[in-house]
Amino acid sequence: MLLHGIFPPITTPFYPDGKVYFRKLEANVERYSKTPVAGVVVLGSTGEAILLSDDEQREVLRAAREAAAPEKVLVAGTGSESAIETLRLTEYAATLGYDVAMVRTPHYYKQQMKPENMLAFYRTVADRSPLPVIIYNFPPNTGYDIPAEVVIALAEHPNLIGIKESGGDINKVKAMVAGTRHAQRTVAVTEIFEAVTGRMKSAPAAANANMVPASALGAVAVAAPLAALRTRTKDVGFQVMVGSAHLLHSMLNAGAVGAILAFADCAPTACFEIYTAWKENDVDLAREKQERITEASRKVVGEFGVPGLKYALDFNGYYGGPPRLPLLPPTAEVKAEIERLLEYIRI
Repeated sequence: MLLHGIFPPITTPFYPDGKVYFRKLEANVERYSKTPVAGVVVLGSTGEAILLSDDEQREVLRAAREAAAPEKVLVAGTGSESAIETLRLTEYAATLGYDVAMVRTPHYYKQQMKPENMLAFYRTVADRSPLPVIIYNFPPNTGYDIPAEVVIALAEHPNLIGIKESGGDINKVKAMVAGTRHAQRTVAVTEIFEAVTGRMKSAPAAANANMVPASALGAVAVAAPLAALRTRTKDVGFQVMVGSAHLLHSMLNAGAVGAILAFADCAPTACFEIYTAWKENDVDLAREKQERITEASRKVVGEFGVPGLKYALDFNGYYGGPPRLPLLPPTAEVKAEIERLLEYIRI
């Protein structure tokens, strides 16, 4: 699966009483589907996944899948502390039509998380997963940082296709890119080298089931004509993605191919513009676009966290709403600062 581009790890909207607000979730996903992002990540850290019950996680996955455009790559956050629970949610995501499973590093028993533990965990998941798997490393939240050497060893597994590295260490990104260069993989892409999702592959059969009424044709009903999906292949290797919007340009220069950015939840196009300028080798424009969001992304995401990010969504026309306890809504002072930071970043 091609993972190049920008992916917002969507938030989970709640009513004031803490229940999941599914209609707002669907509305947000529909809006992201109209932006130039490559896809969306569901049940990531900004989705408050660890604050959801098992049933809620499954319903959130279902609602997001039903609202997403078929050409957008769907990544399901399915990581749990055990391999068994990780596989259960991954298998469910596969039945819904998700394209990739994102599995965070188990971390509760930190002292026991030796290289051999991580190798066994991820290889077991990758062996049995019906979806390709990407590693999710987020040391600021988990307190555990998977070593580059372990990632390089895991890249040998054919069903481990990449990593979301959110540690913010550019030297580590360079090391992983260099160390996994030999792990070649080929993926299907469209004629304009964009990702081919499973839902795109199944669309022709569904579309052909829609019959043109006989009354409209003056004859018997026939299947509506549909052009076949044409694909080609692209060599992608092990795909290193990053999670720090304020470092995006530098990380792309270091070898990352894409990014899963919380700041893209409130400003997807602004993040995409950095990626596009970099891809077109327009160094000055990429630097300019990066400078435009650097302070806002660092503060909104890094300092104010999920509550601040949700208010940023509200300010920019998405639905953010309240976080779930123990997280608290931002203060009036924080809201004013977010409005200042986003005054000229409204897309």
